[in-house]
Amino acid sequence: MKKILSLGKKFVPGCTFLLVLIALNAFAPAHNSPIKSNLNTQIDQDDFITGTVSDLGGPIPGVLITVKNTNISAVTDENGHYTISALPGDILIFSYEGYETIELEVGIDPIIDVELYEAVALEEAVINAGYYQVKDRERTGSISRITAEEIENQPVGNVLAAIQGRMPGVNIIQNSGTPGGGFEVQIRGINSLRREGNYPLYIIDGVPVNASTPSFFGSRALPYAEINPLNSINPNDIESIEVLKDADATAIYGSRGANGVILINTKKAKSDRTNFSFQSSYSISQLGKKMKMMNTDQYIEMRKYAFQNDGISEYPANAFDLNGAWNSDRYTNWQDQILGKTAAGLNLQFTLSGGKDKTHYLLSGSHNEQQTVFSNKFLYKYNNLVGNFSHKSDDSRLELNVSGLFSAQQNDIINGDLTNSALTLSPNAPKLYDENHNLNWENNTFENPLAIFESTYDNESIDLNSNLNLRYELFPSFFLKFNGGINYQEFEETVLRPSTMYNPSMGVTPASSSITRGNRRYLSYLLEPQLNYKTTFKNHELDILIGGTFQQSNSSYLGLYASGFETNSLITNLAAANNLSVTNDDLSQYNYAALFGRINYQFRNKYILNLTGRRDGSSRFGPNNRFANFGAVGIAWIFSQENLLKDLSWLSFGKLRGSFGITGNDLIGDYQYLDTYGISSNQYGGNSGLYPSRLYNPDFSWEKTQKTEFAVELGFIKNRLNLFVNRYENKSGNQLVGIPLPGTTGFSSVQANLDATVKNTGWEFVLTAKPISGKSFLWETNFNISFPKNKLVSFPNLEGSTYTNKYVIGQPVTIVKVYNFEGIDPETGLYSFTDYNNDGNLSASDDAQAIRNLGIRYTGGWSNQFSYRNWKLSFLFQFVKQLQWNYNNIMKMPGTFYNQPVEVLNVWSASNPKGQYMPYSTGMNPEISQRHLMFMNSTAAISDASFIRLKNIQINYQIPLKQSEMRINVFVQGQNLLTFTDYFGLDPEFRLGGYLPPLKTYAFGFQLTF
Repeated sequence: MKKILSLGKKFVPGCTFLLVLIALNAFAPAHNSPIKSNLNTQIDQDDFITGTVSDLGGPIPGVLITVKNTNISAVTDENGHYTISALPGDILIFSYEGYETIELEVGIDPIIDVELYEAVALEEAVINAGYYQVKDRERTGSISRITAEEIENQPVGNVLAAIQGRMPGVNIIQNSGTPGGGFEVQIRGINSLRREGNYPLYIIDGVPVNASTPSFFGSRALPYAEINPLNSINPNDIESIEVLKDADATAIYGSRGANGVILINTKKAKSDRTNFSFQSSYSISQLGKKMKMMNTDQYIEMRKYAFQNDGISEYPANAFDLNGAWNSDRYTNWQDQILGKTAAGLNLQFTLSGGKDKTHYLLSGSHNEQQTVFSNKFLYKYNNLVGNFSHKSDDSRLELNVSGLFSAQQNDIINGDLTNSALTLSPNAPKLYDENHNLNWENNTFENPLAIFESTYDNESIDLNSNLNLRYELFPSFFLKFNGGINYQEFEETVLRPSTMYNPSMGVTPASSSITRGNRRYLSYLLEPQLNYKTTFKNHELDILIGGTFQQSNSSYLGLYASGFETNSLITNLAAANNLSVTNDDLSQYNYAALFGRINYQFRNKYILNLTGRRDGSSRFGPNNRFANFGAVGIAWIFSQENLLKDLSWLSFGKLRGSFGITGNDLIGDYQYLDTYGISSNQYGGNSGLYPSRLYNPDFSWEKTQKTEFAVELGFIKNRLNLFVNRYENKSGNQLVGIPLPGTTGFSSVQANLDATVKNTGWEFVLTAKPISGKSFLWETNFNISFPKNKLVSFPNLEGSTYTNKYVIGQPVTIVKVYNFEGIDPETGLYSFTDYNNDGNLSASDDAQAIRNLGIRYTGGWSNQFSYRNWKLSFLFQFVKQLQWNYNNIMKMPGTFYNQPVEVLNVWSASNPKGQYMPYSTGMNPEISQRHLMFMNSTAAISDASFIRLKNIQINYQIPLKQSEMRINVFVQGQNLLTFTDYFGLDPEFRLGGYLPPLKTYAFGFQLTF
């Protein structure tokens, strides 16, 4: 891996330089004449022009054709055909988003076939900034974007997995390989000292949704007990995703956009023709990497040495692996047995779209299901229904857009994770099932790990997201707008613990079986009236937006626990339980209100000023600080429009931009400022009592983040080579944390604002190019890399607080304090650590003073897309430079009743003084046990976790059907296929030991359109 990373250091700038050379030497325009005319045909069809519009991949539906300086227009149908009324001498304008606009003069030929070429820059691309849209060349903020073409290239269940490695400054980690889990998303680093305080704002078609769905019972199966809201969307239903990062882009969202904003836009109809498409894909997923564990001979030898080292000559009765109770010649690779299943997946989707004139519709339905690698009996599935409707009045003054998303999900998985069992189970352990396929307990010598299959975790949810967007032109250039929406979720989870999960010899009966059930309902509605004024005079352009937001969210949760059943077949029937109790009955409400405004001014299309402001009010704060003001200023100078530079043939586009602003954060949960009471589990006189659970703090206020950014955007050689460079600095203060209190107060902490400051800085680079752009062959490439840095700038009285063992001023907040491992003492053969206190007491926390930063040094991705006639190939490499916990952090003591990686064979002895692990022990020696615990929390348990990964690859072929309106595309896809790393563990990207990492996936399918 060191060689790979060394190559990587040369590879990154080397590729950049190579792309520049290719661009300078090979970027000669390759466009042939776009007109294909039939000169033998005369106009004899009442002055109508017909033809087909296509690109390298075939016909293009939805292309707008207009007769210049007239109101006459037409749109191509699904086959790229068009018909328009025009006379010789008229100019036809062919335009389509993402393609170069072409103007052609009508001659005597009534048939004009046109071939469009993709635009080589994003200058004319329109970016969704939430409350407004802006041309990419005119934006003053930092906004990253990916489109449906990139999203559809990946066999993923959650679209966040499709973003990994594609956007600078956006770090996404999948929390588990178990389907239906969560994702950790950080946009430009960690701003808050609380994990939940760093969640971004998710907006689906204009409606905000919760950043996560909390699971009260799923922590054993799903890390952090979180479910991501984007699980409810089929990635194939998404048209584009924009990520807003800097103050200029996010300040208009006020407190909700402090950690960045992720805008999801679903697909909409693009053609008047009625179109139907059907897509089906089948996938198989497997564990990407397996650790090499000891075989039976190696394991038995380790165990024997452990007893010998501890001075135990006779094996105890519970040493079943050695005393003859188990076959010492038996060997099973438990990773193959427990984690080696192939998880099959199926995706089906249909889409119906069409319309006429100024009314269009789209309806999409999909079914997705995914098995697990633990067992094929567990299944995650969801059904989606997406609809979009748009209408314009005849005079185009009224625009109406309605969208809706309905999702029904069900996730049936085991109530835990078997990854640890697969790594630690003795290689000569008995079979998991007996001859009758019942759980094998091997004469009560064996805790069968598959008994957890009997204890299941199930969650079901219904999600509804609906949006209404109106725009009406009251007067010329003066628009009345309204955005409203509803987000509803019902989430129910169940944990079953039947008596069959226990060894029958324990005599556990259904009277001990139990069920835990929780039901959460969430309803949020949004109202946003707006006024918009746009005007142009001489060299000036002015765009003014004023609006308001009111959002109310109501959440309820009911938790039940039942036990004692006559039979396990009735375990899901609460009425059949002998004991039933209500564990939770909660109701909360969140109110949010705001006024916002934006002023955008342009002078001569090259000097741009953007001002945004917002006044927020949140019910999560006390009456003294319920409202706060946030705002930003962004400026841009398109210097390539200056007279000195506009005629330079090698410079196509150049822009300098910068922004500064302040955003807020109220991600703390409801009622945190109030003095609250809990219900005691103890009763007095048959009545439940109350106890104080939180202190009142009326001054509880907003976290605030100050953001600064400078950037340069350059385009060369007719924008075939583009370079974007960003430098940012974010300072977050007024941290919302629990401040510790003395025990004499009766409370451990009080919610308050801490005058601590966290600073994030970084550089972001993006290089895009089209090395080859010909009629038959096209090659596009995109390279991005980010260098984030994080630092705790200030923390008053840190040394006297409970955070002193977690943070250090001047260091990142991602550090850990661990014991400094010095190797093995040659005299004792025990692990040796630095004694910072020189008191001989290495168990004291003061000795855990070695600092290691688990944050990312740099990260990025390199993607390529190739098109040749009907073939398309795309792939993405993702790379990360980082330190992370390795397997030593979760390792059981070598020599105990657990299997070990083969690396543990390198044990210290007099004949092997350079051994990495101290002599084996059964755990009976307290000194050795203590040293091992310290080893697990030392610098030896942290190592280089850098990697280069082939994240995604797709091959697509469109079957040519010249005599038919039908189009058939077949494709093969892959995800997480190859990983180059020296990391000691299952997966270098995955941060949580003991859980299943993301899987390697292959998929194939087809799409039928007509």
